[in-house]
Amino acid sequence: MTTRTLGLIMNGVSGRMGVNQHLIRSVAAIRAQGGVLMSDGSRVQLDPVLVSRSADKVKVLAEQHGGLRWSTDVDAEIASAKNHIFFDTATTQMRPTLLEKAINAGKHIYCEKPIATNLAEALKICRLAKQKGVKNGTVQDKLFLPGLQKIKMLRDSGFFGRIFSVRGEFGYWVFEGDWQAAQRPSWNYRTEDGGGIVLDMVCHWRYVLDNLFGKVQSVSCIAATHIPERVDEAGKRYAATADDAAYASFQLEGGVIAHINMSWAVRVYRDDLVTFQVDGTLGSAVAGLSDCMIQPRTATPRPVWNPDQKQTIDFYDSWQKVPDNVIYDNGFKAEWEMFIRHVVEDAPFPHTLVEGAKGVQLVECAHQSWKERRWVDVPPLKI
Repeated sequence: MTTRTLGLIMNGVSGRMGVNQHLIRSVAAIRAQGGVLMSDGSRVQLDPVLVSRSADKVKVLAEQHGGLRWSTDVDAEIASAKNHIFFDTATTQMRPTLLEKAINAGKHIYCEKPIATNLAEALKICRLAKQKGVKNGTVQDKLFLPGLQKIKMLRDSGFFGRIFSVRGEFGYWVFEGDWQAAQRPSWNYRTEDGGGIVLDMVCHWRYVLDNLFGKVQSVSCIAATHIPERVDEAGKRYAATADDAAYASFQLEGGVIAHINMSWAVRVYRDDLVTFQVDGTLGSAVAGLSDCMIQPRTATPRPVWNPDQKQTIDFYDSWQKVPDNVIYDNGFKAEWEMFIRHVVEDAPFPHTLVEGAKGVQLVECAHQSWKERRWVDVPPLKI
């Protein structure tokens, strides 16, 4: 079978997420396996050009991965006929401008979330992509986590019965940068640079809730900046102007209630950095990034409240691990392959820019709820 090649602009790929998930574990892995397998047995190989503002950094990165093309001129690469897809994982604030240029140049679009910092810009990009007829998508990696894939399998099997509640816990302690270096970049904690945990994480929760448990209908959210001062990469103290924690409740279609705590100022005492507990009439499940534990109705213990007696039930003991009967590929890579098939042979791809805009919409509703201290309804998007 023949192999064709797609030119791929990878803008901003020199950052942590771009290097680890999108380059090494996705695009480089796809290249190493001979490309993406199509339905007719042919393959599509990727020819990426790495784009960054730092020539020294991106040159070394390109050399480390087999002498890939590299550039510091994103406009030239967008204009080049060698490139068919524009992928952006640089700053959110610049994303709408770059996506607009790429769409107008006829490039297919794939990008990290959020697709914009506000809904107006997100909708403008969606409408332009529709008008120009380019294939488009946004990263929705959490849906491909093995833990959530197992939740989906349980849901589809009828294990839960009627689902009525979802509880999520996300986060970990991000060091302030004084006596230990921070694990996240300093811009994450400055509103003026596009930081904030609501903007970063509520986009994720929108597609997780919509796809697994029910469409989000309303939100109540409160956020906070628990650590008001941090130390940046240069050792300089700065004011943390962005929220570093948020606590949100969601009403979903079908009467499901979801609540998710998210924080970069919490010390982990749970099985993973993110966990979701799903409760239904016939059973419950708790999933992390990889593992998933279940407790069916027939194996549920019968506790009795008695504060005068030390607890005699080991509540963890009555849960059962879902076996790893399926080998899950890296979630970012799996979605990359889906998008390439979508571009080449029009295979289904539900993770469009419109879905990304829904995430930005929920962010704005959450911010409004926080500001006005009330529930905010989430209306259908009009593209």
